[in-house]
Amino acid sequence: MTDNTFDDSEDALYERAADEVYEALLQRAGEGAPQPRLTATRRAVEVLGDPHRAYPVIHITGTNGKTSTSRISESILRAFGLRTGLLTSPHLQRFNERIVIDGEPISNEALARNWDEIQPYITMVDDELEAAGEPRLTFFEALTVLAFACFADAPVDVGVIEVGMGGEWDSTNVVEGQVSVFTPISLDHTARLGNTVAAIARTKSGIVKPSTDVVSATQPAEALDELRRAAELTESTFSVQGETFALESNTVAVGGQVLTVRGIAGRYEDLFLPLFGDHQAQNAAVAIAAVETFIGGGDHALAQDVVAEGLATVTSPGRLQVVGVEPTVLVDAAHNPSGAETLAASIPLYFTFDRVIAVVGVLADKDAKGIIAALEPVVDEFVITQAPSDRGSDVDELAATAVSVVGPDRVTVEPNVRTALETARDLAGETDKGAVVVAGSILLVGEAIGIAADEGWKGA
Repeated sequence: MTDNTFDDSEDALYERAADEVYEALLQRAGEGAPQPRLTATRRAVEVLGDPHRAYPVIHITGTNGKTSTSRISESILRAFGLRTGLLTSPHLQRFNERIVIDGEPISNEALARNWDEIQPYITMVDDELEAAGEPRLTFFEALTVLAFACFADAPVDVGVIEVGMGGEWDSTNVVEGQVSVFTPISLDHTARLGNTVAAIARTKSGIVKPSTDVVSATQPAEALDELRRAAELTESTFSVQGETFALESNTVAVGGQVLTVRGIAGRYEDLFLPLFGDHQAQNAAVAIAAVETFIGGGDHALAQDVVAEGLATVTSPGRLQVVGVEPTVLVDAAHNPSGAETLAASIPLYFTFDRVIAVVGVLADKDAKGIIAALEPVVDEFVITQAPSDRGSDVDELAATAVSVVGPDRVTVEPNVRTALETARDLAGETDKGAVVVAGSILLVGEAIGIAADEGWKGA
């Protein structure tokens, strides 16, 4: 006779252990204050036996689209029968989402076990750093080391690694990626990366290693110059969207869109992508080129049916995701003006709403005015709320910014996220095709997804 009580308690034990891993990481310097260094992460992986060298890597950076491009790339690789490891940040609801193995968030048991195994070495490196007068490993440095160890333990055939911030000094840059991928680059994190697109691109180009393969989305001229220069200096191949490969067409379909992509080595027709937005079609083209480069060096076309399977099964939570109906509630991770412009362009192309209410919360270091201005043409009313973070912009200051852009008649303030969502749903429900769009902060999007699930909005 099976003892279900024991099984339940064992699951609960693992869940608590996984929560304790996250709590331990939170005691470190946060992601908003990364250390511009690689020596600390290099030392940590060195004492662990270099787990990041146990598998080849596709390394992905950019300003917008890097998480979706990472997920699409991973899904195609998995369709080829490869066992994959995927590192993305931040998470929407649960920390395990950041470390994905073979398409599933890492189990609580594996997360806790790997942390227990590496923790003595993490502590040793912390002690060495502090003895040298340096800060101990940050949250993201420790997370990076943990993810590399988890992938080696799994083990995986290939790692798809998303850069945390920038590139050159990001802790993930201890890897030597076989393919370095660049999604669109624009202004973001200017205090850390530079206040021009060229300066930001220069920092991001630091992930290009000698004799690697570089794949880039369409870029502003100043960014493209920096990436091309990095490829030339490292004697790397360079494939850029619009020149070497391209999205030939995309048409709206039920539940997503249908694409035709001219890859580096082949042409792929009638691909169904269950994601909304022209930008996701562009991300898919970049991902296909990245996988073509990884698997066949860009010389051999991929099997059409495998690419089709990879795209058809991809998910990208928090990216133009429908989390509620009656009225429709969309969440999108747009957290800078460029992302907000992309969101605004997608809404009228993929939906037929007659009234749009935006719930917006923004972190203090973001360009709130730029985000609101980008959304203004497609939003009828803004409900300003508090982003669920100690780095969240003060709700009254954010509301004042919104008023300066759209006027007082289109702004409502509700500091509590749950109340803000209910207010927005009521406003949207005043017409037959009203909708709510939640944007401005990935943390806000994560909370909205949780609330929608709790309230059963998908079943409305």
